Amino acid sequence: MSVEDAIREFVRANRDAEARFLAEIVKIPSDNPPGDCARPAETAAELLEQLGFSVERHKVPEALVKANGMVSATNLIVRRRFGQGGPTIALNAHGDVVPPGAGWTRDPYGAEILDGHMFGRGVAVSKSDIATYAFAMLALERSGAALNGTVELHVTYDEEAGGEIGPRHILERGLSKPDLAIGAGFSYAVVSAHNGCLHLEVEVLGRSAHAARPFTGVDALEAANGILAALYGWRGGLAARTSAIAGIGSPQMTVGLISGGINTNVVPDRVTFRLDRRMVPEENPAEVEAELKAVIANAAKLHPEARVTVNRILLAEPLTPTAAGAKLTETLCRHATRVMGETITASGVPLYTDARHYAKAGVPIVLYGAGPHTIEEANAHRADERLPLSDLYKATEVIALTLAELMGG
Repeated sequence: MSVEDAIREFVRANRDAEARFLAEIVKIPSDNPPGDCARPAETAAELLEQLGFSVERHKVPEALVKANGMVSATNLIVRRRFGQGGPTIALNAHGDVVPPGAGWTRDPYGAEILDGHMFGRGVAVSKSDIATYAFAMLALERSGAALNGTVELHVTYDEEAGGEIGPRHILERGLSKPDLAIGAGFSYAVVSAHNGCLHLEVEVLGRSAHAARPFTGVDALEAANGILAALYGWRGGLAARTSAIAGIGSPQMTVGLISGGINTNVVPDRVTFRLDRRMVPEENPAEVEAELKAVIANAAKLHPEARVTVNRILLAEPLTPTAAGAKLTETLCRHATRVMGETITASGVPLYTDARHYAKAGVPIVLYGAGPHTIEEANAHRADERLPLSDLYKATEVIALTLAELMGG
């Protein structure tokens, strides 16, 4: 039996086991926020051990966890060596998920299977790829291929909070030194580029006063309203800055949080709001931040009595295609095209992911994993998130074949 046939046969024979594995990790809530992810990590570790893997548990120090706005986090690393020498290839998927939110017609932690789809929060983003990568590693072992290299599975639990104490922590501490990496995907496409993201918090300070004599105070909300109007007016120009990379589109700006005021009959003395600025790969993050601050500062001049400060909350740099990742991209596209039965090409996505931490560490990385044609079809980050199980099995085969080729099989 050829290596390709052996991998395909293993995936086919273990479909039920892979679906059960995925169901068990979907059933354990790992919402972030609040980010209390020690128990979900332990459950995943135990399930991986039941598959025959040795699992390293790297508990993140409490101070780092709290500084990241979470309650608990443990990073998992599984290593499998094949033959002698060869590349070290990391596979990264995250087990934390956004809270379910409203509108579900199924139990978000039920892992119910209906018409070939599994429903549940995280089933597509990205608990499915924990299963994809684990069973691809098993398929490699059972294939009998003569391979040279090491495959590592990195399961982290802080992607929804920025990945600072997950992938970045693993790489900066030297717990892993991969030559290549594949990160969790969201759709059929092989993703070689994604947006960056800048989060800023704007604080507007005024002076409170009785609503009967508002002119004796400084209305922070009035000043904030002027700044917001300027930002929304400026936002319209972003549509003209379209990325040359397919799938990326244009930059975006959203104000997602706002708070302030004391009571209905009091002039508000403080208003804060946070904005999300998505950066296309061609943009320079420093220039993006400077431009935003200039828009805010110019609007603030119209309310000189108010004090305005701007603080950076998050900076996630864009992922750009690299020459070093070209072979990985081509190999994934070729195997995905054959397994999926349709042409699969590389593209970008307007999201930001943990892949940026590997790229910043000098590790070429491409995203690929289980998923339908678009994240909208999966209801990712929405109610009734779902995954066609057929796509789970196809992605597992693609990853196993790609790893085998990269390690000389």
